[in-house]
Amino acid sequence: MQRLTITIDDDLLAEVDAFMARRGYDNRSEAFRDLLRSGLETADAGASDSRHCIATLSYVYDHAARELPKRLTQEAHDHSGLAQATLHVHIDQESCLEVTVLKGERREVKAFADHVIAERGVRHGHVAMMPVDPAQDHGRAHSHSHSHSHAHSHTTKGVKK
Repeated sequence: MQRLTITIDDDLLAEVDAFMARRGYDNRSEAFRDLLRSGLETADAGASDSRHCIATLSYVYDHAARELPKRLTQEAHDHSGLAQATLHVHIDQESCLEVTVLKGERREVKAFADHVIAERGVRHGHVAMMPVDPAQDHGRAHSHSHSHSHAHSHTTKGVKK
């Protein structure tokens, strides 16, 4: 690890300290590391589309929109190399939230996410990508164990028991 010395004006330092307080950082080094990672990721967003990433694609959609759930499911199946897992939550009578974990080349992940978000009936969508080193992924299960469960939440309003 390297030590850096930087000079910033008082107003910017006040913003950093406020950011740290809002996010619960214990020290400036951690805050600056996260801010630098985020800034570099944003600045480099289109430069290295072949880099590998892991991402979350979150979207809210109208489950009654014509054939939309079927199309979204088909998209995930057609891109099973990218789509690792999906969480589905019923928000209300009309809306569902899905969060899909994607893994692959940035350009493929972005194209898939953009396609899903652009589907008619998808009301809101957001993708968050984080770089990963593909050399670390050997296509094998890793040695620590995971507890897997399927979450499917139903919300019913106005029903008396």
